[in-house]
Amino acid sequence: MTAITKTTMSPQEWAEAFTQANDQDPEIDAHGKYFTCSYLLDMEDHLFVIRMNAGKVAEIAVDPGPLDAAYQFAIKASSATWREFAQPMPKPMFHGIWSATFQRDMRLEGEILVLMQNLRCVTRQIELLRTTGVPCLAP
Repeated sequence: MTAITKTTMSPQEWAEAFTQANDQDPEIDAHGKYFTCSYLLDMEDHLFVIRMNAGKVAEIAVDPGPLDAAYQFAIKASSATWREFAQPMPKPMFHGIWSATFQRDMRLEGEILVLMQNLRCVTRQIELLRTTGVPCLAP
């Protein structure tokens, strides 16, 4: 997948690419037996509620309304931050969710215990953005 393709995907195309990357990832397959939760990725321009079941993506709700899809925790950041995460070699402070929170652009909200219980798999999913890219996010 080229960088141009990665930056021009629609939100629905991104959801499909992310699902495929997750479900074929050997690391998530090895660690994801108990990775069952729902969480929100707020990319400023688009929202995604990702529902996981035993390490596989059960569903991704694209731009759901406030009551359309429940989630346990949220990872929120500007579209610029998410674009940096999606680079093949992210800049310092854009390589992980903890480092990005130190810049005060990324926020972790909700049931942080659920995030911590699934941290390895969530971290790996964020790393998958380097191959799937992010959907069309305004510059």
